[in-house]
This record gives sequence, C-alpha cells and structure tokens, in this order.
Amino acid sequence: MKEPISVTERFVVGQDQPQPQDVRELAERGFQSVVNLRTAGEEGETMTPEEEGEQVRKTGMTYTHIPVAGDSMGQQVVDQYREEAARLPGPVFVHCASGKRSGAFTMMDVGVAQGKSGDEVIDEALNLGFECDTPDMKDFVRNYVDERR
Repeated sequence: MKEPISVTERFVVGQDQPQPQDVRELAERGFQSVVNLRTAGEEGETMTPEEEGEQVRKTGMTYTHIPVAGDSMGQQVVDQYREEAARLPGPVFVHCASGKRSGAFTMMDVGVAQGKSGDEVIDEALNLGFECDTPDMKDFVRNYVDERR
C-alpha cells in the first residue's frame, strides 16, 4: 500500500486499495473505520467491496462503501459521504484507487467543517500532495466548499 496522507487526526486518505494484510495493519495502527469509494469491478480491483467489508469487519473496524464513479461525482454523493463519515468512529481511513476521489471528498468535508473557502481547500490539498489535475475537479471542489460553508 502506498503511503497514506493524513488530512486531520480523524481522517487519513489511502492512495490505493488496501490488500487483506493492509486491512489488518490499519486495525493495528488504531483505525476504527474504513470508507471505500471504489465502484464494484473497477479496474485494478484486488478485493470486491463485499470482500473488503468482510476483511474490515473481521478486524473489528466499521466498513462503509460509497461507490463513486468519476462521472458521478455530484454534490449529493459528497453530501452522502459527509453524513456517513460523520457517524463513523475515528480515526477513519478513506480510499479509492488513487486517492483522487477519496482526497477530494475528504478535503471537501474537512474544508466545509472548518469554514474554509474553496480556494483554501484546493491550496491545502495540493500542499498535502493530492493531485487535483483537472480544471473540472478543481472547480467541483471549489464550488462545493464555497456553497456548503
């Protein structure tokens, strides 16, 4: 597993899908919850969402699957993520395939909660090492945060 990015003490973002041994390591490191934003059957899948959920629950952590396809990243899905993430015991490990979706969703959630502007969230995401490599993604993050804060 690639080195995850700590956004806050509560949220850490994975830059790839954890393997079964990584799930055990997450539990050993004190994580209480795992959020998977990958869609079922996504390219490079090492475990189905159901298999991952089973592995996570075996360790005593809480598992949430919110499938997010690149073309379905609407505000309602981010709202759903924020509502579900707020109920999870922390610390929370959030992942997708590369960290782009999980990073964007987590940064939007934290940014709104902290009353930051969309531009502040974009700058902080880039400083943490997240890729925000398309103007559409930057606009989506910026607009979401500015509308929700």
